[in-house]
Amino acid sequence: MSTKSQIIIGLTGGIATGKTTVSNYINKIYKIPILDADIYAREAVKANSSTLQEIFIRYGQLVQLPDGQLNRQILGDIIFNNSEERQWLESKIHPFIINKFKKEISLLKSSIMILSIPLLFEAQLTSLVTEIWVVHCSYEKQIKRLIKNNKMTKNQAIQRIESQMSLEEKIALANVVLDNSLTPDILYQQIDYYLKNKFFR
Repeated sequence: MSTKSQIIIGLTGGIATGKTTVSNYINKIYKIPILDADIYAREAVKANSSTLQEIFIRYGQLVQLPDGQLNRQILGDIIFNNSEERQWLESKIHPFIINKFKKEISLLKSSIMILSIPLLFEAQLTSLVTEIWVVHCSYEKQIKRLIKNNKMTKNQAIQRIESQMSLEEKIALANVVLDNSLTPDILYQQIDYYLKNKFFR
């Protein structure tokens, strides 16, 4: 997927472990381009898109807001309670995301870039990257962050976490592991260490 000179870091982890914090810091301090799967996923279901129409046909007005946009909260409740429905939705969205990544990678002239992909392993997208960074924190912190930042109930938070591949499995497949259990400054120190030692000597 990459040219011989390109370094493409696949940034992943569990939900609410701090992927956005990592990518924002890297982009701000090192000016490394970030390609974000979550942004592409939202683009896939934008108003009047074919994928959005398929979702409305499948689930009806239940997932449609008055302005015609997608009710993400209701859709989330559906797919995280039913693995078959989640697989159906992913089968519609993932091809769009993959095509977007391939297009953007081919257009970027940067020698190093970050692909932020929450489901890097689950969606079998590792072929897009040259190395894998996993950011993790404790299970308890994930739950607390989802309750506080995403306004989820504890049960909803647990469902979201357990719908993904375990952090232990992801860590075992990583080239770099970032621990986001403590303070942001400690996380930033880890990022600095790996980037400076691997790419910016």
